[in-house]
Amino acid sequence: MNSKAGLRPGGRSARVQAAVHQATHALLAEQGRATLTVPLIAARAGVTPSTIYRRWGELADLLADVALDHWRAETAPADTGSVLGDLLAWAEQYREEMASDVGQAMLRDVLLGRAYSELPVPQKCAAYTQSQLDLILARGRATAQPVPTAEAIMDGVVAPTIYRILFGPVPPSAEQVRAWVQACMDAAA
Repeated sequence: MNSKAGLRPGGRSARVQAAVHQATHALLAEQGRATLTVPLIAARAGVTPSTIYRRWGELADLLADVALDHWRAETAPADTGSVLGDLLAWAEQYREEMASDVGQAMLRDVLLGRAYSELPVPQKCAAYTQSQLDLILARGRATAQPVPTAEAIMDGVVAPTIYRILFGPVPPSAEQVRAWVQACMDAAA
C-alpha cells in the first residue's frame, strides 16, 4: 500500500483525494454506512475502484482517512484570555463534537482503520488533539499563567471523554468535563 507521507501536496494525487473524500462525505450523508461501498464511492468521485483500493486498501481505511481529515482543526482554539477559559471552551467543544452522532461514527472509523502510513490513525488523531492543546498552553506560558502539561490534559480530560463516549452508558456531561479541566488546572497551580 502506498504511503501518503511521500505524496506531493498537490497535483493529481491531491485532486483524487479531495474527490474521494467529497464523494465519501456525500454518500455518508445521503445513505449512511450500511450500503456504502468502494465502487459507489469510486463512481461518485469519478475514479476507478482500483484507485481507491491502491491508495487506501479497503473501505475501513478510507473511512479512517476521511475521519482523520475531519479531526484536523480548521481554526485555532478560542482565546478567552485565560488558560482555564481556553481549556474549558476547547474541552466543551471537543465533548460536543465527539459525542455527536457524526463524532461517534468518526471515532469508530478511526479505530477501525489500519495504519497505511508512518503512524496509525489513532496516533495521528492524538497528535492533532495535542497540537490544539499546545497552542492553548503556549498562550498561557507567554502570559506567565500556571499551565498543566498537554499530557495531563490528554490523560485527565481527553481520555475519560473518549472512553465514556465509546464505552459508557452515556457521554460525559458538561459538568464532568469542566471538573476534569479544573482538576488539571488545580494540579498545575
